[in-house]
Amino acid sequence: MNTKSAVALAVATLLVGSFAGFQLGHRNAGSSPQSAQDSHGSDAPTAETAKRGPHGGRLLEDGPFQVEVTIFEQGVPPQFRLYLYENGKPLPPKASQAAISLQRLGRLAEPIAFHAERDYLRGDKTVVEPHSFDVTVSADHNGKTSRWRYAQVEARVEMGDAQLKEAGVNVLTAGPVRIRSVLELPGAIKPNSDRFVPLLQQFNGTVVAAPVGEGTHVKRGDILAVVESPEVGDLRSALAVARDKAELYRRTLEREEKLFAERISPEQDVLAARQAYREAQISANAAARKLEAMRVTAGGGSNVARVELRAPIDGVVTGKSVAPGQAIDAGTVLMSVADTSTVWVELPIYPKNMAAVRPGQAVVIKASDGETEAQGKVDAVSAVAGEQTRTAMARIVLPNREGTWRPGTLVNAVLTTDEQEVAVAVDKSAIQTVRDWKVVFGRYGQYLEARPLELGRSDGKMVEVIEGLSAGEKYAAGNSFTVKAELGKAGATHDH
Repeated sequence: MNTKSAVALAVATLLVGSFAGFQLGHRNAGSSPQSAQDSHGSDAPTAETAKRGPHGGRLLEDGPFQVEVTIFEQGVPPQFRLYLYENGKPLPPKASQAAISLQRLGRLAEPIAFHAERDYLRGDKTVVEPHSFDVTVSADHNGKTSRWRYAQVEARVEMGDAQLKEAGVNVLTAGPVRIRSVLELPGAIKPNSDRFVPLLQQFNGTVVAAPVGEGTHVKRGDILAVVESPEVGDLRSALAVARDKAELYRRTLEREEKLFAERISPEQDVLAARQAYREAQISANAAARKLEAMRVTAGGGSNVARVELRAPIDGVVTGKSVAPGQAIDAGTVLMSVADTSTVWVELPIYPKNMAAVRPGQAVVIKASDGETEAQGKVDAVSAVAGEQTRTAMARIVLPNREGTWRPGTLVNAVLTTDEQEVAVAVDKSAIQTVRDWKVVFGRYGQYLEARPLELGRSDGKMVEVIEGLSAGEKYAAGNSFTVKAELGKAGATHDH
């Protein structure tokens, strides 16, 4: 057998022995493991009482042979480094073949092999956070295998089920879900412009009465304001005169046609009467059209100058700007009537997001109180960006029969831009920050331990886990900050 093959066989033997020793230690918790004929095993002291070596690591001893275990992470990903000694004097790293087996809560044992480098043995795997595990160290020196076991606890707390329930912590199971990629945008509630009618004054006049106030619910035809206008009075009077004249000429025409039929009057009298009647009709129609252009009816009762302005649709009075006695000019908007049974949500879309927003997309509208929300779809996206803002505008139509959404209020919109199933996801409420990690607290028996995560897509409720947690693992959600607080009370250490 060549040298490389012998080394490989020795390392494999140590890894298998390490794992077997670890399993034996767990089957006989609290008792000393049996020693093989050519080996010696010992349970190392706790982190608080453990001896330390020259490099600050845990010093393991078996007679004159010593191994210092460190986790080095200055400028490199965390890695195990082992320093060898005999009778307190450094040994070259090639003086021993070593292996480590790590057992984390809820995980399979993780074997780590070592190779010589400078004055130490370096592990072949990154030691991921948290550095919380049961450790079995095996080292072969001078034909003898030494084995040590110790526990290193970090970012772990003990909390029973009753304690979690009292704290409002839910234990959920990580697994596959459909994640919606979302885009969050600010927006505002606007009246539905298709159901929003300004009451535009078409003539000069003076407000006599304005019986409705801002926010008043009105029905179509209800009186909104009464205005007196000499201009309207003159037009109505002119129309009345024109109609009277037309009626007079109509009767004259009927008489002349009768006399002509009896051969009493000549035909030219009939033609003259007919022409006069037509001219009178034209004058009356012209006067009527002037009133129609002002949206004023011909009748005025005893006061021809008085005009009643009525609600054009069912809705709510908004933007009232007049009061009795106020003089108003043509072109003034007295008030508006808005049908708020539906409202618009308008969202400004900046250039970087324009490609992601399109009609038909699902959207959730959330009120600023954080409690009220509604489902909808993008109804339209403007084809042209504003010259000043350089933004396009997206519009969502929301049902609003209960009056929940008030025009003018600000909202947040969450648009679904994509939807895919991911292998592992967790509830957003479970994610906490510990040190500079984004973590969830995995549930293992009576223990909770931080699991740093690499996160992916989120839809605001669920978050994809790319690395750090497996499907089927349980974790704390809901009021998970309570677990973080308990961890702070425990004063967890970062032992290297």
